[in-house]
Amino acid sequence: MYTKQRLRDLVESVDSYINHGSKQQILHQMLKDGRENGINAEDSSRCFPSLVSTEHQLIENRHQHNRPGAPIVHYWAFLFSVIKMRFAAPLAAVVSILGSTRGLADLPAPPAPESFSVVELPLPPVAPTSGEGACTLDINPHGTGCIPRALDAFQAGGFTPDGHHVVVNVVMVGAPAAPDPACIYTGEQLILVKADDTVFPNGDPWKCLTCAVPPENAIALDPLRNYPQAFRSGDKVLWGRNIVDCDVEPLHSEACTADKTHIYPIHWNSKSDGTGSAPRELRIHPDNEHLAWSSFTERGGQFCYLGRLELNPDPKDGVPRYDLANVQVLVDPNAQPPIEVVGSELRLHEDAIMLGELRGFSGTGDEITYVGPPVESNNIDLFAIHLITGNVRRLTAHPDYADPIAFSWDNEWFVAMDTRASERQMFMSGMRHVPPLIDLVAVTVASSTRNNGPRRFFQPILVDRHGDRGDYFGQQINAEGDGTDGAVNDPNWNGRADPGFSPDGTKIVFWQGLVVSPSCGGQNPLPCPESTADGGREYRLMLATRLDHEPKAVPPVFEVPESIPWATPYRPDDVQAPPLYTVEPGNYTLQGRASGVAHVCIIAGEQSVNGLQRVIVD
Repeated sequence: MYTKQRLRDLVESVDSYINHGSKQQILHQMLKDGRENGINAEDSSRCFPSLVSTEHQLIENRHQHNRPGAPIVHYWAFLFSVIKMRFAAPLAAVVSILGSTRGLADLPAPPAPESFSVVELPLPPVAPTSGEGACTLDINPHGTGCIPRALDAFQAGGFTPDGHHVVVNVVMVGAPAAPDPACIYTGEQLILVKADDTVFPNGDPWKCLTCAVPPENAIALDPLRNYPQAFRSGDKVLWGRNIVDCDVEPLHSEACTADKTHIYPIHWNSKSDGTGSAPRELRIHPDNEHLAWSSFTERGGQFCYLGRLELNPDPKDGVPRYDLANVQVLVDPNAQPPIEVVGSELRLHEDAIMLGELRGFSGTGDEITYVGPPVESNNIDLFAIHLITGNVRRLTAHPDYADPIAFSWDNEWFVAMDTRASERQMFMSGMRHVPPLIDLVAVTVASSTRNNGPRRFFQPILVDRHGDRGDYFGQQINAEGDGTDGAVNDPNWNGRADPGFSPDGTKIVFWQGLVVSPSCGGQNPLPCPESTADGGREYRLMLATRLDHEPKAVPPVFEVPESIPWATPYRPDDVQAPPLYTVEPGNYTLQGRASGVAHVCIIAGEQSVNGLQRVIVD
């Protein structure tokens, strides 16, 4: 059976095929496994014809596949079928389903390629160990802290509104014991990093915003401190489930001192007794007042939410905090689902309102970005939905996996962290325009193969606001270079979440992690590389300057309405909470957009979140 380990082995085998040409052994073993374990006698007549046909096609074309430089589209197609075999859902070739309904004639021509200058931004020096006193004055003469070699909790965010600084979450290590003044530089902290080749008055290109904040100014900090995002007011930062507030002083200014800084936790009354739940993937709206987030449900799955931040200096219970008020669930209970049942027919709706995981907002805040349900089978993409109209736009369409995203402040561009540069997902989603039927049970597997353990395969891709279309799939920002260790385009350095634009759109910040064990070395065909970053760091902060792009003015921010027309008001403990999306088990037909028909059998399963276990397509 294709257990989690078996799927992991499958991905490693795919990489082995690409590098060593051992596909015959791999694919025939997969076919054997499927026949022995994956499909019972009842399903075999439905499932085997297309698989056997594909196997024969592979054998007939093996000489072409083994030829250097030969296309591997049949290889992708074969794996596409075999993976679906495990879920008893190979797609019969007689169904002709065409691509996206979005008309290319309605969209402008793709932009011309740009030129970039990409450099690494400075970070605090690396301590040799995390032990007390390891960060000596020889390592940091200013006594302003050190960071570890390992990635740990490092995470970069976007720009401050002046466009000269980037907010970064770091772990500081090796501080001396008290009463040494440098003892404050320890633990998880929020820093500002200069992005304009200048330094702060003390000579450092960074400034710690949270070191030495008095305990009475930082009561009950939430331990989640990821995805740092500067408010456009310039005096606050969203820091995980906390807000760092410098009392109207610009964060980068000398007036923003530790004694003026307060750190407030964010509280969501998700229960009627006033207790809170755990929002995740928090993103601040450009208006500085609203927050969007995701949260898992007790039944499994997750929903996205939008609420208004309200400072509560004296709550009845707890400590001073920011409350989330007027919370709305970003679900339209009356909207058509992605797959609709009409009698005995299935109908697909590419513009269905169904937010998966929240990713953020557009530059002006008129749209929410999110990971949505697949439009094409096994193809995980990013979408945007308008806060008032509910109009849904598919932003990415490349067969590879896209997740982190950031819009330019003028709404004209976005950067997606995407695996398309590595073609990591092409073995599974390279066959285009296949309807997302098996995704009812296989979408989690399809999304999980994007990583190899802790390794990501993301690179920053610049795309205009209209998204992927035709043969336009944006432009890799860091493509130039010789690909050697430490180069800007070194494939062993992989992008992470989140990127960010400067307010005028001329600069883009992103950060990367180096592939490390267990994703390399040992039994892996890839040896672990040596880091060329300062101190052997396994992470680096990068700045790309758009050499052909003129600075743009920041347009007005979209005004969020009190009530989102297509959303659902959130009420703590509401027993009528929106149900999780699913399709009733049964036998259906799906008409091809151009021709043909597919017969679909959806089988129930008590152990799954959506109540489904298997999808059979013929």
